[in-house]
Amino acid sequence: MSTATVQSRPNILFAFADDWGRYASAYRQFEGPDSWNQLIETPHFDRIASEGVIFQNAFVPAPTCTPCRSSILSGQYFWQTGLGAILEGARWDEAIPTYPLELEKAGYHIGYTYKVWSPGRAHNAPYGAERTRYELAGNHYRRFSHYVTERGGEIGNEAAKQELYDETRRNFDAFLDARPDGQPFCYWWGPTNTHRTWERGSGKALWGLEPDDLQGRLPAFLPDVHDVREDVADYLGECLAVDAGLGVLLARLEELGELDNTLIVVSGDHGIPGIPRAKCNLYNIGCEVALAARLPGHIPPGRAVEDFVNLMDLAPTFLDAAGVDIPATVTGRSLWPLLQSSADGQVEAGRTSVVLGRERHVWAAREGCLPYPQRAIRTRDFLYVHNFAPDRWPIGDPQGLDDPSAPAPSFDELCNNTRIAYSDIDGGPTKAWMIHHRAEPEVWPLFDLSFGKRPREELYDLAADPDYMRNLAADPAYDPVREALAAQLMGVLRQQADPRLVEEPCRFEHPPYAGPVDDPGL
Repeated sequence: MSTATVQSRPNILFAFADDWGRYASAYRQFEGPDSWNQLIETPHFDRIASEGVIFQNAFVPAPTCTPCRSSILSGQYFWQTGLGAILEGARWDEAIPTYPLELEKAGYHIGYTYKVWSPGRAHNAPYGAERTRYELAGNHYRRFSHYVTERGGEIGNEAAKQELYDETRRNFDAFLDARPDGQPFCYWWGPTNTHRTWERGSGKALWGLEPDDLQGRLPAFLPDVHDVREDVADYLGECLAVDAGLGVLLARLEELGELDNTLIVVSGDHGIPGIPRAKCNLYNIGCEVALAARLPGHIPPGRAVEDFVNLMDLAPTFLDAAGVDIPATVTGRSLWPLLQSSADGQVEAGRTSVVLGRERHVWAAREGCLPYPQRAIRTRDFLYVHNFAPDRWPIGDPQGLDDPSAPAPSFDELCNNTRIAYSDIDGGPTKAWMIHHRAEPEVWPLFDLSFGKRPREELYDLAADPDYMRNLAADPAYDPVREALAAQLMGVLRQQADPRLVEEPCRFEHPPYAGPVDDPGL
């Protein structure tokens, strides 16, 4: 049963940005002077954090959008969601309860704008599909920097930005106008502008972010060159656009007098795209995300929580806060008691690790359309990764580019055609630059680390090696740590019936989980 009372029934606003990692100025307090967050200002996320709670250790269940979102909506590990566990070719199983549809049955008005669960069939099915979509004002926000650059030439950049903010407000108003009197609401705002592509140079042109201010701030696995710094600056500009849109929603709720009876949760769907070792990888830059929540009278303000949180915990949290029973299928753990606590730091003793994983991302990334199966466990001090098929290319077949002397496609092709090689990394300038410069002696070790094959086990001591550059899995001095984490990880996988451990043959190795996709545009 829920720990909330039926009478509490707050509204719920979930702002969830595609490919937005842990980038908000509120995180500066936990980071050193060289973090990217030192260069940006996100006042609206920061407001949620200061008037509520900020999480220091929030992680996605899978660093690829459709599987991750299947977990968030159902409150289960992604491998428990059937064909929701893959990206292209995903199908939603209507027998799986989801938190928005459970809330709707309990009397909530539900709706969304932009992306919830896609690509997949039916489009955004776990949130009511087209029936609950509110985008009559447009969906140009997904092309934020492109739109502003194009329109800005006619009306100025700030006026073009305002058109997109107005789009957000009008879509939200349409949702609110459709709400029956007296009903609480549950709204998902899912901007996708932090997903590629974005306008090259837009970080500086639209937001005043100087790319070379990132010099000395890139992780050790990235070449510290202007092209990469500019790519990151452009991405950070898109993060600022997400925050600006969040501000529009907060202002509208305040105008309507509904801000303080709305549970607001803000987060993102895995890390930066087009960057090696980030999106579609189980390292921190791929899986660690921002998370903050606010609800006056229920969530004591000004708190920083160190508990390890898997975003699949949000489904039972939303149901708990609304006083709705949590389905027996849910394997996540509600954060509602933690949110209501007045404690800082480690609040619940059992939340000291998270389990992460991935299977298939781009369906044709590898010969035979096979997945790259990985699972990992992250603790405060260590990251342990188990690669079930180390003979496969982790981020897609190289199409000959593993030979540093082989000619590469053009820079523009590598920027704009993700599937041309290593297709589990989105196309972009960083990917293109590293491929074009891979033969250089100082670049090849970084290229091979990010693009090459990986051993069956990886272990990183994050206190000594925060950029996970030195794999300690074969170091005898770390055998006790490796063995303990491996046993802990495999115990969770068995307990939660992960097909990788409990099925022979494993379903993920066979159609429809592997193999060609008839309609890759799903």
